Amino acid sequence: MKLRPFATCLAFAFLAPILLADISKPILLWPARVPDETKSLPPEQDQTKPSDELVAGRAVLRLGNISTPTITIYSPPKEKRNGAAIVVCPGGGYRILAMDLEGTEVCAWLNSIGVTAVLLKYRVPAREGLPRHVPALEDAQRALGLVRHQATELGIDPRRVGILGFSAGAHLAATLSTHTNERTYAPVDTNDANDCVPNFCVLLYPGGIVAKDGDPQIVPDIQVSAETPPTFLAMAEDDPVNVDNALYYYIALKKAKVPAEMHLYPKGRHGYGLRRTENTVTTWPDRVADWLNASGFLKPAS
Repeated sequence: MKLRPFATCLAFAFLAPILLADISKPILLWPARVPDETKSLPPEQDQTKPSDELVAGRAVLRLGNISTPTITIYSPPKEKRNGAAIVVCPGGGYRILAMDLEGTEVCAWLNSIGVTAVLLKYRVPAREGLPRHVPALEDAQRALGLVRHQATELGIDPRRVGILGFSAGAHLAATLSTHTNERTYAPVDTNDANDCVPNFCVLLYPGGIVAKDGDPQIVPDIQVSAETPPTFLAMAEDDPVNVDNALYYYIALKKAKVPAEMHLYPKGRHGYGLRRTENTVTTWPDRVADWLNASGFLKPAS
């Protein structure tokens, strides 16, 4: 499948039926006013600097000043499609979004295993006067409901819609997974009548799940319960963000008797995305595919 360059995807489409031609145009999440937006931001742009670190020898597209959240649908060929869908949440510390490293490249990989990928471009940076994840959580809840609302057009099973996030995007995915179906915003249309909790969750080098000071414990915004969906975690033990984020979340899942699988690797640090290096942590896509298959998420209901 030939992917369009990201730069060609800056024109927005409204909530029309999604065209299943490899990659849709970006679809606006909100039909009118975006909730909790009170100030204008500078124009959306790539904020990558020449001094920024390369990942596997390549630059990263760091998109900032996002005030118009969208989803973009990456659809595998019909003959390969298995009916599963995953909303992809790039990371970036709720400051920027690593749109290629943890977004478009991941969507292409998901298509290769028959999964319909939904790239979520959520609002960053954090808004003044709000917890940094609140606008992003509103966008993620809206995205899950929209995907399920258009399940027939997308050729997906609304009972097999997952979420996958990296770093801050993993924090967002965990927050969404541990919230109830009650929206954090006033419903705006029929899309918001749909379930907005994912059926499964993949967290890759998550951050912000445990408190930074004192004894590690899960932050109050994330409340794991028996209703939390099955979860996969992967992280490197030398990650400067702190491997406790994965460890304590996994322990909470096990205490709640939620099916969970965790892989810890000795080296790899943070922010490698899907790009393979000499570190075995970058084999995580193989482990995720195994887990999805063993858990039944890649197998259409008979």
